[in-house]
Parts: sequence; structure tokens; C-alpha cells
Amino acid sequence: MLDTQIRNLERRIDSVIAQEEASAVKARLLLSIPGIGPVSAAMPIAELPELGRITSSEAAAMTGLAPIPHDSGALRGKRAIAGGRRALRRVLFQTALAAACHNPVLKPVAQSLKMRGKPHKLVIVAIARRLIIIANAILKTGAPWQAQPRR
Repeated sequence: MLDTQIRNLERRIDSVIAQEEASAVKARLLLSIPGIGPVSAAMPIAELPELGRITSSEAAAMTGLAPIPHDSGALRGKRAIAGGRRALRRVLFQTALAAACHNPVLKPVAQSLKMRGKPHKLVIVAIARRLIIIANAILKTGAPWQAQPRR
């Protein structure tokens, strides 16, 4: 009986150690994305452990960055974000502010949206959505960030 309990405890300890190593690998992958720092790399790992195993639209919805249509009443035709994991969305919003200036792929996207006259908050939410999609793809593939040349 005591041997079984000890073996179970050792298995649990091994699984926790493996999770920590996996978290460290995930953090290194996320830190390779320009605009993502230590806090914004840790939050998705802690708040969205499914990241890397879900689709991009599921990742956006779980963070509350998916546009939800409100086609009746005063908001006809407008899209709003809601739901999801609020703490993660707040961190991604702050991260998007940095990424809009420093990420070589997302900076032109932000500038294009601004040139088209989109409101500042919409631009930042669009960048945050793209960031979580990029993070999901990087964790899925296990390959660090590489800026693709424009075609």
C-alpha cells in the first residue's frame, strides 16, 4: 500500500516537472514573437492552456477577441468583442499596443487600418486577435517566430 502511494506521488511529481519544462518551451516560443514580453508570454500559458491545440477562431473566441454581430437595434451592422477570458484579453490589448509599433508583420496591418480611418480601439483589437492567432500557430508547429518576406 505504501509503495503504491509512493509510486503515485512520484508519477505526479514527474508530471508536474514535465509541465514546467513544457511551459518553459512554450514561453520561449512565445517570446520569439516581436512585441511579446515575459508577462504577455506567461499569461496565455496560464490562462489558456489549450493554446496550440485549438483552431485560430477558437483561440480568438476564448480570449474574447472574436467579433460578435449585433444586427438588431441601435448596433445594426456593428461588431463587438465580448466574453472570453478577461484578464488574458487585457494583457493582449497591452501587448497589441507594443506589437503595432514593433512587429514587422503587424505594424503594416495597423498602419493600413489607420489609413482606412478605423478607430484606434478597433485597430488594437484587430492586432491582438492576430497576435493570439500567431501565438496559437507557433505553439502548434513548435517553430519560433520567423518573419515571412512579403510577396
